[in-house]
Amino acid sequence: MSDGAFAWTASIRVRVDDPRVAAWVEQALRPEASREVPRANADLRRSSDRTVELTISARDSGAMRAALNTYLGWIHLSLATALAAGHSE
Repeated sequence: MSDGAFAWTASIRVRVDDPRVAAWVEQALRPEASREVPRANADLRRSSDRTVELTISARDSGAMRAALNTYLGWIHLSLATALAAGHSE
């Protein structure tokens, strides 16, 4: 798009049983969400004590695909680390 608008959006909602795990996921993603990524933005928020929501906005489908792959990978890593540490998802 020539005007630089963010035409693509996607939302990811992660719900867990343990509020501590939600806090860890949020802490793990916060630095990445605040980073300036070419052609994409991310907004991270807690909608409840057990839910983390990430909204990604991208200028084009390639940027959206890259951002989704990246954030889903980080979410998976955060949850796998919490599980390995003995906390439920």
